[in-house]
Amino acid sequence: MNLARLLIEAARAHPERAAILEGRRVTRYRDLERNSARLALALRDRGLTCGDRVLLLLPLSARLYVTLAALWRLGAVPVVLDVSLGRAHLEASLRRARPRALIGSPKAHLLQLVSPALRAVPLRIIAGRMPLPRGSDGPLEELPPEHPALITLTSGSTGRPKAAARSHGLLAAQYAALREAMGLGGGDLDLSTLPIVALAQLASGNTCVLPDADLRRPGRVDGARLLRQLARHPARSVAASPALLERLVGAAERACARLPFERVFAGGGPVFPTLLERLARVAPDAHIVAVYGSTEAEPIAHVAWQHTSGADLERTRSGGGLLAGRPVPQIRLSVLPDRFGQPLPYAAQAELEAAALGPYAPGEIVVSGAHVLPGYLDGEGDLETKWRDPVSGTVWHRTGDAGYLDDAGRLWLLGRCSARVTDARGTLYPFAVEAAAQALPGVRRAALVAQEGGRVLCLETGDPALDLVEVRAALDWARLDRVRRVRALPLDARHTAKIDYPRLARMLGKT
Repeated sequence: MNLARLLIEAARAHPERAAILEGRRVTRYRDLERNSARLALALRDRGLTCGDRVLLLLPLSARLYVTLAALWRLGAVPVVLDVSLGRAHLEASLRRARPRALIGSPKAHLLQLVSPALRAVPLRIIAGRMPLPRGSDGPLEELPPEHPALITLTSGSTGRPKAAARSHGLLAAQYAALREAMGLGGGDLDLSTLPIVALAQLASGNTCVLPDADLRRPGRVDGARLLRQLARHPARSVAASPALLERLVGAAERACARLPFERVFAGGGPVFPTLLERLARVAPDAHIVAVYGSTEAEPIAHVAWQHTSGADLERTRSGGGLLAGRPVPQIRLSVLPDRFGQPLPYAAQAELEAAALGPYAPGEIVVSGAHVLPGYLDGEGDLETKWRDPVSGTVWHRTGDAGYLDDAGRLWLLGRCSARVTDARGTLYPFAVEAAAQALPGVRRAALVAQEGGRVLCLETGDPALDLVEVRAALDWARLDRVRRVRALPLDARHTAKIDYPRLARMLGKT
């Protein structure tokens, strides 16, 4: 098999259809196939072969997908990392991935001035500067399903960056899961903000509208500019992080405009009901879905806003956490007793299944399936995140997220196991309090932490007159010791959607 076949088949089915709209530039499916074949020939002539790791420093663009397809044709392995996470992350990631080649924009190549690890990469190619041969029949390696297709580096916020090596078989299974969950196909026009989802959209024959925005900081994109782009290209669907959707929704609210979407998928961070409610107002014709997943397993579960009941919202306001919905059919999900930070004690699959908790019992979420990452590069990170059945070889991934299943089999999220607060009064998970707090008028964002032995709720508010005593009283079930107002809660650098709890603890310690 070879993932490039998905794009080749789409190109042969719809050669004249626009594959990617990038500003005023249109890349048709026939261009995608022909250019990837020519680039594969050129890269082979430069010495790249099957199995070589190639660092890509390219923005979300037609060139990125042409390059991905060319590397897959050769059986080479693209390596993707986020340079916006800083030089230390870049150096550590390159030591982990050990790429043989670099393909990057001219601007990206300037990073060599400050990065010894980049200068050590043997083959360095400036994208768009390499002559391409005239032939259009490029190589197409036949690969086993377990052949690596993509290496992505985690942020390393909890230690050294881990390298997630996804195979051709795993990405094909992920495409099948996304196609079913998102209803991909039919030549739709999609606003594409997430690279993996854009790949699935291309494989389905859709047209991807690439945002006129810097997606490295989704929480800072210009929503008004995106709104103008949608006026030119009224996309029927979008999959985006909550941070980007908040910017787009805010721009639509200020302009009293409606968004053209028929389908909205929000994921990549916690999706709170307040955002979904705002989306429903500015995109009244859209089917709005919150998607739960991770780098290692995407998607895991999803729920439509239209199927969220008043009783569900009341459960959130009462400390029940965030509704993630039913697990997708392609995944097996279980909730185990929370032993985060410790090895799982089960000797066989039957023991793991017997340990699964019943309805409404909180614990650690674990998943297994064809599109669940079975392990990290060189096994580094497997010990703390993977459990393998010694008989069948089935791998379960420990998400590190806490949650529970209700009596209808729907998953509810309670936040990171590592962020739980445990004291003499019991265990309190962050989303239980944060989601309830964010349902209160005037609260923009909330974070629960333990400080000096007390339960402290930090609030980022949109109303300076918000009475913190009233907030504490509304959340009396959480038995909070203090409620504090902060100007801005620290968020993860990649999605600007998840609370950076260690950084928040350091920030509070200084004040």
